[in-house]
Amino acid sequence: MSVKNPILGLCQQSAFIKSAAQVDQCPPDVGYEVAFAGRSNAGKSSAMNTLTHARLARTSKTPGRTQLLNFFRLDDERRLVDLPGYGYAKVPIPLKQHWQRHLEAYLGSRHSLVGVVLLMDIRHPLTEFDRLMLDWAVASRLPMHILLTKADKLTYGAAKNALLKVQKDIRQSWGDIASVQLFSAPKRLGIEEAHAVLAGWMGLLAEDGEAADDGAAAQG
Repeated sequence: MSVKNPILGLCQQSAFIKSAAQVDQCPPDVGYEVAFAGRSNAGKSSAMNTLTHARLARTSKTPGRTQLLNFFRLDDERRLVDLPGYGYAKVPIPLKQHWQRHLEAYLGSRHSLVGVVLLMDIRHPLTEFDRLMLDWAVASRLPMHILLTKADKLTYGAAKNALLKVQKDIRQSWGDIASVQLFSAPKRLGIEEAHAVLAGWMGLLAEDGEAADDGAAAQG
């Protein structure tokens, strides 16, 4: 019998902590932190809301509205972070440069950061921003998990082919730094797989992939 992933209960009780315009405004740098990154139109807010069963991240009809680092509490030791969306043409250049500077400062200095979830629109994967993030993950030796979002926009066969191509391209250029999966917020596709990655990074799973004792106790 499979054990319920303890990340589920934590996600369901997740709550906003604070927003930060720069690194020195972030919460204390302790515990486990997983950041969500992606271009402004990659469906990041929808994915976060689907994974947490909450309305944590605000979706907007105008991509690029997330201009701050937004922190969400799962428990006393674990947090999710919604990073600023990048690459939207209508955002003024100085604002883009501000985001870039503070994103790099956050990624380079945050000791509690245990992994980054990178979201790519399955129809437009591996953009310049995505490649920069993968380069950074290799340089920092931090694991990355890629959600190929909006998989429902393609047929199953086309989505599977896109997944295999992205996996191959990443393996050839960046090695095994990143895992990749299909994801669709409206169809609720890929949620369990993504939850398993989050739970592993946050110390909630034992070596065999089952729920760790402390995580299971927290749910009991």
